[in-house]
Amino acid sequence: MSWFNYYGLIAVVAILLPNIIVAIVDKSSFENKFDNKAILVVEQIGRYCSMAFMVFNIPFTYFDFWFENAFAVYLIVGSCLLLFYYLGWIIFRKNSCTAKMIWLSVTPTVLFLFCGIMLVSIPLIISAVLFGVGHITVSYNNRSEVK
Repeated sequence: MSWFNYYGLIAVVAILLPNIIVAIVDKSSFENKFDNKAILVVEQIGRYCSMAFMVFNIPFTYFDFWFENAFAVYLIVGSCLLLFYYLGWIIFRKNSCTAKMIWLSVTPTVLFLFCGIMLVSIPLIISAVLFGVGHITVSYNNRSEVK
């Protein structure tokens, strides 16, 4: 794979699309009630770095697919994770429960981490872990404060 990952770009756009639609339709749905600045910074660094490293492969920091047919596994599992993410949006479309927030924060984390492992992309793996810690923490705390 070259320095530009078209499949990663498609995955990032697919993750962002329902978020953009919901943000347009219901502006209050993304209101943040969690007030831990350190976790919020970790989440944002992880988010933007994960999206960037999904699309851009920095030379000497990624080692490409590491086993035979890894590209097929990358596409199949990545597509299944994206479908699982959309399924969460469909199932919980009118609900603001903890299960929804965990589903919609764990799934992209797993996608980023899986892609990082498949490509052996050190920056993507690190940013996926940061994103996961931050995003799952923020999502969970935003939902538990609503109760």
